[in-house]
Amino acid sequence: MAGALYKLTAAKVRSVGPGKHSDGGGLYFYRLASGDQWVFRFTISGKRREMGLGGYPGVSLAQAREMADAYRSIVKSGGNPIEVRSGERAQAAADLIANDPNAREARLLKNIAPEAFKARQAQLKDDGRAGRWYSPIKTHILPSLGEKPVEEITGTVIADALRPIWHTKTDVARKALTRLKACLSYASAKRFEIDRHAIDDARELLGKQIHKAQNIPSMNWRDVPAFYQSLEGGGTVQLALQLLILTGLRSRPIRFARLDQINGNTWTVPAELVKGPRGKTDDFRAPLSAEAMRIVQAAKETARDGYLFPGVRKGVISDASMSRHMERLELDARPHGFRASFRTWADEATKTDYEIKETAIGHKVGSAVSRAYQRSDYFDERLLLAERWAEHVTGIRPKVIHLRESGNG
Repeated sequence: MAGALYKLTAAKVRSVGPGKHSDGGGLYFYRLASGDQWVFRFTISGKRREMGLGGYPGVSLAQAREMADAYRSIVKSGGNPIEVRSGERAQAAADLIANDPNAREARLLKNIAPEAFKARQAQLKDDGRAGRWYSPIKTHILPSLGEKPVEEITGTVIADALRPIWHTKTDVARKALTRLKACLSYASAKRFEIDRHAIDDARELLGKQIHKAQNIPSMNWRDVPAFYQSLEGGGTVQLALQLLILTGLRSRPIRFARLDQINGNTWTVPAELVKGPRGKTDDFRAPLSAEAMRIVQAAKETARDGYLFPGVRKGVISDASMSRHMERLELDARPHGFRASFRTWADEATKTDYEIKETAIGHKVGSAVSRAYQRSDYFDERLLLAERWAEHVTGIRPKVIHLRESGNG
C-alpha cells in the first residue's frame, strides 16, 4: 500500500476510461463493463486480498477514502478488515432481526439455495429434474450450513462441512463448493451481505485434492466381440447394450431413443439428450451401421409409446439396468466404458484422423472459433468407422477401409 495518497479527483473519477485506477494506499477505482466499483487492496500473512467498498456513484470518492483510511489502520494494527467488517455486518443483522424476526429466515442458506437453483433451472437439462445440480449441496452443505444466515458462511465453516469428503469424493466435493458459490452469488444479488472470499478461503484451508479420480472401468476392445455375442437373442436391456456398443453413445441417448429420431442410417439425437449446457448444445447425428440398424429393427418389436427401450411398467429402462446386467455377469467393466473400448480400438486398429475419432464419440474438437468455420460433422467418414467397428464386434472378418489415412502404413 506504499505510495502517494489521493491521486484521483472527483472530476477524474467521472471521466476516467475503462480499467483499474489507483488512488493510493490500496484504494482503487475499477471502471469495468459490469459497472464502476471501489476496491480496497491489502496484504495479510503475505497474501494479497481485495474487498469491495461499494459501487460508484452510490459511494463517492470521499466516502471510499474514508473507508480505506479506516481499513488501513486495521491492517497496520495487524487486523483483517474483512473479518472486522463481517463482524460489523453480523451485528447489524442481529439488530435487524431484533426488530424483524422474519429478516433472518430470508437469509438462511436453506432458503437461499432452492431460490438459486430455481434461477438456474432454465440453463439445466430437463430443468434440473435429475437432481445433479442440487444434489451435492443438498447432501453435503445444507445439513451443516443450512440454518446459517449467508453472512455467517465463512471459509472456515465451509471447510469444516466439506473436509470429510474433500479427498475421498473429490468430484462431489468440488461440485458442492461450486454450487455453494452460486448460492452465495445469488444472495449477493439480493443485496444480502456475504463474505466474498469465503470460497477461496475454504479451498485454501482444505488444500489441494490428492484423491485421483477413477475412470469408469472399460472392457478391452479385443474382448468386446465375445461379450457382444453373449447379448444376442436377449431382451430389451441386451438390445440396448448392443446399440450402445455399436454407436459409442452415452447411456442417456440410448435409453431415450425414439423411432422418430431415426431416418434410414441416420439417428439424430436431440440436443436435450446430448451432454453439454442447455442452450449451447446441438443435435448430434449418429451414423448407424448395418448391424446397428438390425438392432433397431429388433427393438421395434417391443417398442412402446415410441421408445425403443421401454421400462417394464412405464417410461424407459433405468440408468442402472444395463450396469446391473454386467454386474450379474461379474464383469468389472460398465456400459459407459464401451466408449473407451471403441476409442482405443480406433487408435490401435485403424489410422483414422483424430477429428473423426473424437467426433464419433460426441467430443467437440478445436476452439469455438475453429468450430465456427469447420461445419462438417464427418458423417460419411464416421459411418465407415462405425461399419468397421460393427465388423469387429460381430466377429466378421474386417474389410480394408481407408479413412483419410496418412503415411505409408
